[in-house]
Amino acid sequence: MTAAGPDRSATPPGPGPAGAGAPAPARPGPIRVLVADDEPMIRAGVRAVLATDPGVEVVAEAADGRRAVELVRAHRPHVAVLDVRMPGTDGIDAAAEIRRALPATGVVMLTTFGEDDYILRALGAGAAGFLIKSGEPEELLAGVRAVAEGAAYLSPKVAARVVAHLASTGAGERAGRRNAARERIAELTPRERDVLAHLGGGLSNGQIARRLHLVEGTVKAHVSSVLARLGVGNRAAAAVVAHEAGLLPPPPPEQR
Repeated sequence: MTAAGPDRSATPPGPGPAGAGAPAPARPGPIRVLVADDEPMIRAGVRAVLATDPGVEVVAEAADGRRAVELVRAHRPHVAVLDVRMPGTDGIDAAAEIRRALPATGVVMLTTFGEDDYILRALGAGAAGFLIKSGEPEELLAGVRAVAEGAAYLSPKVAARVVAHLASTGAGERAGRRNAARERIAELTPRERDVLAHLGGGLSNGQIARRLHLVEGTVKAHVSSVLARLGVGNRAAAAVVAHEAGLLPPPPPEQR
């Protein structure tokens, strides 16, 4: 991802009123994306990859976290792709602010392999996607699409790091985390536990609705209730609770 291109951090706002509480534009239409990275070549590379998909539109770019937050408020994109480490306001702080101000905008973090602490902090800040900068272009497109649809997305390398981190904890700590997670999900209704199990499997609202034979709006309401009851800010964090509790979705009908 090294193609050169102009810095679009000063791209004028898109149509419609800008406001901290305004929802992201509804689709149909392309997935609107903001890209933030302090390295122009990385921004250009991300933009070039996203440009290969006619269903994705890069509406603004930023070189630091503070500018990214400003442009998210102005453009209300469906997805913000943020570098973890940027000068001034870093990607993690920017992700937290974006999620507070515009929860309809999903956040995908770009990380360098091995940054376990950054990955876990970003998860806590509300990011729903985690991608390695050296990953395949297809992963970037898959991550942006998944997060735009309300699902979580971890690149295989990031998922492996998270699993390794959880596995590296001592047996006593693992048992404590498992028991704590099970206590948290005990407060959920049976239907909410079903939804959480499928959410832990990385399914979008639409996929969960089809599995459970519900309308998508009902699933969305259940997801909101699950997040509130668990005290987490995003689907990815809820998925971690599901995994820690050992809550797994049943296999799809075709695999039974």
